[in-house]
Amino acid sequence: MDATGRAGGPGAEGGAPVRFDTKIAVLLRDDLHTWQRLNVTAFLVSGIGTARPETVGEPYADADGTLYLAMFRQPVLVFVGSKETLTAAHTRALTRELPVSVFTSDLFATGNDRDNRAAVRAVPKDLLDLVGLAVYGPRNAVDKAFKGARMHP
Repeated sequence: MDATGRAGGPGAEGGAPVRFDTKIAVLLRDDLHTWQRLNVTAFLVSGIGTARPETVGEPYADADGTLYLAMFRQPVLVFVGSKETLTAAHTRALTRELPVSVFTSDLFATGNDRDNRAAVRAVPKDLLDLVGLAVYGPRNAVDKAFKGARMHP
């Protein structure tokens, strides 16, 4: 699949491109270290997969019959932006009622889910020090929410 969500080749009907009417997108703050970007992305997309089961495809199997876990049925697009871009995207995503997962700078200092949730719960939404967020929804709504962000290099 390419960045537009088009797929072809084996498994696509007649090799015709598949175009999704939804989008899974992650927005990362542009000042994160590489390891932080990878870690934050993994945490953020896990929220979408668990909250929106329709985003997950069927399990995989190889020619020997070895089974593998199911994954998202469509590409995950990763964007970067400034702290201000993240704050604006967060506000727009909530206004559009898109499902959102968030990762704040405080979560780098915690070591478990309970403390992660407590760290987010302790801060009002307008004061969250966001380092990343992920959204899922109609393509147009996601594009509008992420206005000003750029594709991750």
